[in-house]
Amino acid sequence: MAQAAVNTGVEPATLSEQLGSVTVLDVRSPAEFESAHIPGSFNLPLDRLPACAQDIESIVANPVVLVCRSGQRAKHAERELQGADLCGVQVLEGGLGAWEGAGLPLTRGKQRWSMERQVRGVAGTLVLAGIAASLKFKPLAMLSAAVGGGLLYSAVSDTCTMANVLGKLPYNEGVGCDVSQVLRDIASRQPTVAPEAE
Repeated sequence: MAQAAVNTGVEPATLSEQLGSVTVLDVRSPAEFESAHIPGSFNLPLDRLPACAQDIESIVANPVVLVCRSGQRAKHAERELQGADLCGVQVLEGGLGAWEGAGLPLTRGKQRWSMERQVRGVAGTLVLAGIAASLKFKPLAMLSAAVGGGLLYSAVSDTCTMANVLGKLPYNEGVGCDVSQVLRDIASRQPTVAPEAE
């Protein structure tokens, strides 16, 4: 298998046509995956991906498409898999939001907030709390400044510490992800290659 080049991405309509011939890896949290996912996709959360990159390399024969809510985590996952010997790695352009916006099918389960929505909610709450509290005690304005600094760092580094922390909460981990089982499921859906005639 040749070393995979980094590709620009795949549009939702194109991925919809390719579903039987690609392996779709959803790198969101298990709870987000349970809420809604592309039919036939596999959940390998971003924080678990580096540990199983070699396993993915050894079992995946199809091109890989990475999916998250907006595309940001999937792009991070693409960088994690750059060294893997895969036949192609792409990111779903616009993420699951674009897929849903295109009216394409989703498998739905228990509804939960996406990680991006949780981060916006917690950050907004902390900023408002810092401003309100600073009316009585001025040093608490630093809470808002700290959140603002954290969001700026998140944008510059293309990481999100708050999302990592929120991902560890029982609300987001309640579903869980058995990586070994996911890898077995991926392997079972790979095309079988007929032995070459001598």
